[in-house]
Amino acid sequence: MTSQGVSARAAEARAAHLRRARVPGSPPRSRAVGGEDLSRGARMGNSALRAHVETAQKTGVFQLKDRGLTEFPSELQKLSSNLRTIDLSNNKIDCLPPVLIGKFTLLKSLSLNNNKLTVLPDELCNLKKLETLSLNNNHLRELPSTFGQLSALKTLSISGNQLGALPPQLCSLRHLDVVDLSKNQIRCIPDTVGELQAIELNLNQNQISQISIKISCCPRLKVLRLEENCLELSMLPQSILSDSQICLLAVEGNLFEIKKLRELEGYDKYMERFTATKKKFA
Repeated sequence: MTSQGVSARAAEARAAHLRRARVPGSPPRSRAVGGEDLSRGARMGNSALRAHVETAQKTGVFQLKDRGLTEFPSELQKLSSNLRTIDLSNNKIDCLPPVLIGKFTLLKSLSLNNNKLTVLPDELCNLKKLETLSLNNNHLRELPSTFGQLSALKTLSISGNQLGALPPQLCSLRHLDVVDLSKNQIRCIPDTVGELQAIELNLNQNQISQISIKISCCPRLKVLRLEENCLELSMLPQSILSDSQICLLAVEGNLFEIKKLRELEGYDKYMERFTATKKKFA
């Protein structure tokens, strides 16, 4: 038999073997290969988490966004004594482990934007060095009663949640600079607001129809954003214009025309403050 005949028979035998091996109903070989790739990808995911943990041990920064996480990573427990920044935004985390979250005593920045949080544990308020807390686009209805214990907090963002009232706990935070409560369900600004120490308060896109005159007493408030609420002009305290520190008042999208605001007593005093600082807020 010629060598060409042997080669042809060998090729035919291999083809027959492949036909027998492919049992009816079994997935095509290309899918099996894909399955191997998928499992390899899962292993890569675990190794990626380990790599992030190892990097965080050196840098003090742990960032793991857009990974579909449903739980706060328990692997972070070993880093509780040296982490200064945690960013787990754009995941599917629905709760924070109370015991673990309270152990990050050196943490300065915590970002959990775009998750599924409905409540915050009291233990979160053990983070005495936390300066920045971002919880935008979750499902929070209220803050823990102990929230005022976050004594170092400077920036708080809770936009796009379900808060029904201005949290009174914020008035206990003496170093708070910026508060973003936009896109919630807040209906009024109560008298307690007079104790708020923030420089900027964002209440855009709520349902606010009443504002306490005490807001004019805020000692550091320079920027007040009230766009797209339910305010009648008569419900806007004129003292905001004449007797407050506010130099940027944003009220577009309410139940009155802006030109009517310009006719109120005290508007000239407000414009003096605005003009003096407009470059800063441009």
